[in-house]
Amino acid sequence: MKCEFTIALLQISHDPIFHPSGLRVVEQPGWHDRSMSSTGPFDAVLCDLDGVLRRWPPQGMEQLDLAYDLPAGTLAKAAFSPARLLPAITGICTDEQWRSAVAADLTDACGSVERAHRLVTEWSAIIAEVDEEVAGLLASIRQSMPVLLVTNATSRLKTDLDRLEITSLAHDVVNSAELGFAKPDQRIYHTAASRAGVPPNRCLFIDDVVENTDAAHAAGMIVIHFQDSRQLRDAFTSLLA
Repeated sequence: MKCEFTIALLQISHDPIFHPSGLRVVEQPGWHDRSMSSTGPFDAVLCDLDGVLRRWPPQGMEQLDLAYDLPAGTLAKAAFSPARLLPAITGICTDEQWRSAVAADLTDACGSVERAHRLVTEWSAIIAEVDEEVAGLLASIRQSMPVLLVTNATSRLKTDLDRLEITSLAHDVVNSAELGFAKPDQRIYHTAASRAGVPPNRCLFIDDVVENTDAAHAAGMIVIHFQDSRQLRDAFTSLLA
């Protein structure tokens, strides 16, 4: 149930090189000089939320489709259609307005307004889980450098983070709904770097969506296309030693 909308597939003009740590790095003037005077290849960690730190039940939406006698994918199609999701993750509408609009879109499929709203209420109540290993790694690296969450999210984000008790993991949270633009828009990467107080080419950006890591790479950042926590452990090892 990842709330990510691919706005555009950005073309990458840089040729990546690979740092010995396995991180993809953009070659920029002075990069090697800066890294030699630092304890590592990056000075801030910018981390995605869904699919990295927060995990939704993989069959949650599908099970609701089944329970309401809907074709598989019906709920997800309604919730994450560009016309519905993009306004929610860029702050044009609130989370509540987004979910109400999704319920309205599902009225015919569900057979009644009441049934559609009940479906959306059950969907909204699905509880996510925290990847504890990722959380532990971020908590550890937080002692050495700024850690920011950079996420395409709705106005409900703060409530969700408080419920999961992970607000304190990050020094700052960059929420697309508060900015008016979302990943992979270049502005969100530069905003995050500025709020971290670190140049883009000294930021490590972590995301499970390749379009988002490609865009961060184009912005000059070191990137990890996240697949599992071992990648973070490998990237942080020398800094946590």
